[in-house]
Amino acid sequence: MTPTQEYVAAVDIGTTKIVAIIGRREKNGKIRIIGTGKAMSKGVKRGVVLNIEETAASIQEAVKQARDQSGINFDQVFVGIAGQHIKSIKNRGYRYIESQEDEIAQEDVDILTSDMYKIPLEAGEEIIHVIPQNYIVDSETGVKNPVGMTGKRLEANFHIVIGHVASAKNTTKCINRLGMQVQRLILEPLASSDAVLTDDEKEAGVALLDIGGGTTDVAVYYDGIIRHTAVIPFGGNVITNDIKEGCAILQRQAELLKVQFGSALGDLAPDDKVVTIPGINGRDPKEISFKSLAFIIQARMEEIIDAVAFELENSGFMDKLGAGIALTGGGALLKHLPQLVKFKTGLDVRVGFPNENFVFDTFKEINQPPFSTSVGLILKGFEYLDEMQKMQQIKPVEKVVVAVEKEEKKVETYAPPKKQSLISTLKENIIRIFEEKDTKM
Repeated sequence: MTPTQEYVAAVDIGTTKIVAIIGRREKNGKIRIIGTGKAMSKGVKRGVVLNIEETAASIQEAVKQARDQSGINFDQVFVGIAGQHIKSIKNRGYRYIESQEDEIAQEDVDILTSDMYKIPLEAGEEIIHVIPQNYIVDSETGVKNPVGMTGKRLEANFHIVIGHVASAKNTTKCINRLGMQVQRLILEPLASSDAVLTDDEKEAGVALLDIGGGTTDVAVYYDGIIRHTAVIPFGGNVITNDIKEGCAILQRQAELLKVQFGSALGDLAPDDKVVTIPGINGRDPKEISFKSLAFIIQARMEEIIDAVAFELENSGFMDKLGAGIALTGGGALLKHLPQLVKFKTGLDVRVGFPNENFVFDTFKEINQPPFSTSVGLILKGFEYLDEMQKMQQIKPVEKVVVAVEKEEKKVETYAPPKKQSLISTLKENIIRIFEEKDTKM
């Protein structure tokens, strides 16, 4: 894939499902989804690959569907990464400007950012993302883009996302097994945020909760800048397990109960309704009341919301979330969940769908919260390619300037040959005359 291409492919490796998706950028700037594939996830637990063979087989199934639908045999993909091993830290760096006019160039910003990749980490960790939050030029704070400003000292606050090397390598191995390459690993909460949140929400202050099968991803924005990210190792699967244990039924039956009849608020569930579950191997069927089911779900959801509230308090922006909370992911479709989250946090809550950046005329089922991360990866992929294209456009100009400078130096170094003196000329003529005589003899 080249930076100028119009297609981007991505793979979202989740705990419950694996999605392969390919998008094309239209002339109006919107992204049209032209191929998707979905497979049941195997070998993944809480967002981490535990069985490479099983996970690779699931990815292959999803990729085949996406290739068949789009007609494009893509071999490079953007891949989402999450899991309980993900953590984030804040760091500050500075750099003195050495240019004669003290003007800050893009190169200064790039060097300052790249220096963050050199900070000491614990054994087995690596940096996934370095995200600038704001810049300080001399004593001027709150600068969003310092390029072109005049100053002697450039400082910046960074949000740094860290993960385990082994988890990232295992994810990459699964893709490589299928003859494909990972263009970049992208933190899933960042992808979901780009797909779901608007610029106004990010400016006012908003927290995104992406409730998946194995994890709940958190991303906090304020003043248009990412302020906090976290991955909570609980998701929809723990609710399903609670229903399975509490009602003594099968896992698949518990999942169907949760999706079709579940509610996050026990008080709002009807008292007089029950659902009948077939017995195992000829045993008597079981009757489960809607109210009992709802209270099981509510108990576990309250634990997840408490963990989210803890992360929001840790971020320091709990009281600055003017736009409240946006729920997305498969768990966001749980009935009465927005009401429960609002009751527990006191913040405004909405369910987030992929926004107006996308066109879903052919694949309308993708325009749902469970696929927010997948379509967000496509958006992040195009952003990455645009950045690469800008870098390639800058570098050739630098090379031309260097070549011209070298050529000018050559002209100055090699002066034209000096004129010979009269004595030297007479000497050469006499030698030539004697040589001619010798030849005639």
